[in-house]
Amino acid sequence: MNEVPEKLGTIRRIGFLTLNEYTMIALSSAIEVLRMANRLSGQRHYSWTVLTLDGKPVSSSNGLCFADAKTYDVADDLDMVFVCGGTNVQKFVDEKVINLLRRMAHNGVVLGGLCTGSYALVKSGLLDGYKCTVHWENMAGLREFHPRVQFKEELFVIDRDRITCTGGVAPVDMMLSIVRKAFGKTLVADISNQFILERVRDGDDRQHIPLAARLGFNHSALVDIAALMEANFEEPLTAVELAKLAGLSLRQVQRIFQVSLETTPTKYYLQLRLRRARELLLQSQMSITEIAISCGFQSTCHFSKSYRALYGRTPRSERQPQHVATEFPTSTLPRKNASRPRVHSI
Repeated sequence: MNEVPEKLGTIRRIGFLTLNEYTMIALSSAIEVLRMANRLSGQRHYSWTVLTLDGKPVSSSNGLCFADAKTYDVADDLDMVFVCGGTNVQKFVDEKVINLLRRMAHNGVVLGGLCTGSYALVKSGLLDGYKCTVHWENMAGLREFHPRVQFKEELFVIDRDRITCTGGVAPVDMMLSIVRKAFGKTLVADISNQFILERVRDGDDRQHIPLAARLGFNHSALVDIAALMEANFEEPLTAVELAKLAGLSLRQVQRIFQVSLETTPTKYYLQLRLRRARELLLQSQMSITEIAISCGFQSTCHFSKSYRALYGRTPRSERQPQHVATEFPTSTLPRKNASRPRVHSI
């Protein structure tokens, strides 16, 4: 479990720096925990402020916005500030945002990110040497180019004076951990009952839906084989190798995939690799050749043909202006076998 530092138990005044097209559900989930903590305790323990660069409201990805917003200079007595981002966060993290975050850090403000807001902290250099998390759609591209940041596939990560969280309703769990540090388990249980939460997840919960649930079939052999596939993209294992590692015959493996998923192991593996390739196409500036190699394709021609068969467009057309993540740095060619060793254990 993420260990919540003592300092977080004293946090009371929280700001949310909203960037254009931020994700509303992540922001509202975090605020609602604070509101409910005040309501159930009968005291105004927490206060919150929505921030923007110029004090004017910005629209979220669903078109809605908060009517009241302030600048950091007006609300400069904050203990903590979360950056709230959305799908196109890289378009809105400019020098003004970076300078503001660095000034907050200099002032001793605890900084965090909701959903893709962590990207702003990464780009500002404020997560170098820290553990952090970000929404899984953005993790692949960021991890490639920021080796000084330790990305974790967890719901939220608390590392000293940095708090990062994935999107959706995960901020509920993160904020509850902060409330627990300040006011104990009873208040957290009461808030959970109000929100009809079956359980409060901790930071060690992975943000991906468990593989068995994603596959929709609780067959241990199928789950093991799919996990092996996900661990070996750059040098894909053959169906024979997968069967051997799973302790099954090739025919048994083929039957499991056909009965459970109505496909073959080879086709399923190919789809996993192409999904990984799409993440990199949309989130990085790796060349198409580099992406093809990192996802186990021997030629860009084969990669392009396979990609088009699945998505109906070529890798190059995927990178139209509305999709290009221009804020990510240019990569170098991945070192073969250096960063992603083959994993042969189940």
